Amino acid sequence: MESGRPYISVIIPALNEENYIMHPLKGLQAQLSGDFEIIVVDGKSSDGTMRMAKGIANKVIEEAASGVSAARNAGAHEASGDVLLFLDADTRPGSGLISVYSKAFKESGIAAATGPIMPLEKSAMPMRMGYFIVSVLFVRLSILLGRPTIIGSNFAVRRSVFEKSGGFDKSMVTYEDWDLSQRLRKYGTVRYLGSAGVQTSTRRIKEWGIYGFFKFYMGNIVRYNLFKKPKANYGPVR
Repeated sequence: MESGRPYISVIIPALNEENYIMHPLKGLQAQLSGDFEIIVVDGKSSDGTMRMAKGIANKVIEEAASGVSAARNAGAHEASGDVLLFLDADTRPGSGLISVYSKAFKESGIAAATGPIMPLEKSAMPMRMGYFIVSVLFVRLSILLGRPTIIGSNFAVRRSVFEKSGGFDKSMVTYEDWDLSQRLRKYGTVRYLGSAGVQTSTRRIKEWGIYGFFKFYMGNIVRYNLFKKPKANYGPVR
């Protein structure tokens, strides 16, 4: 970090992610900007996740409460930065990610921001197109329509805004990222940054199949918007 207090705190929730955790950690080590800290929030992993994270992360904390919302909130509580950047444990940041977000949040009116999410593994054209449709076209359209829908594996928010909003809803197992992003809109602009790209694992899509994956998420959109009760069955895929 370039100063005593980092400008960006990168928060990575993890649970038994020894096969993937080095993707975000090494990707962050390679960033051109050094004005950030790395916080890994471990959900009591039984593998080598914590040991591997401690070799690189500035802080590694253990969160007793289950769920990604609780982990992200715990990381935010420990954060020192003015901007909170949430990445997943199976997500590799683009080489200029920190620089892009740092520059964007210098504008005082920005509350939150996101960017493209593409496959981490080598993938066929239908898979790549699916990611483009969801993380680029769909997310950008949601922002243009005034109902921002940001995906949690590439989610940056001003810390003061995060605190005002109450953070992630710990009662939600799924849709917690979209729920928060829609609440953030009243605090300022939500920006889509085309150069703030990441790559994330396709393991859940491979496990469920493309049809099963999109069926789950389309159904979840309906459940949340009609009943405010997103699905709670979201087991781990390792």
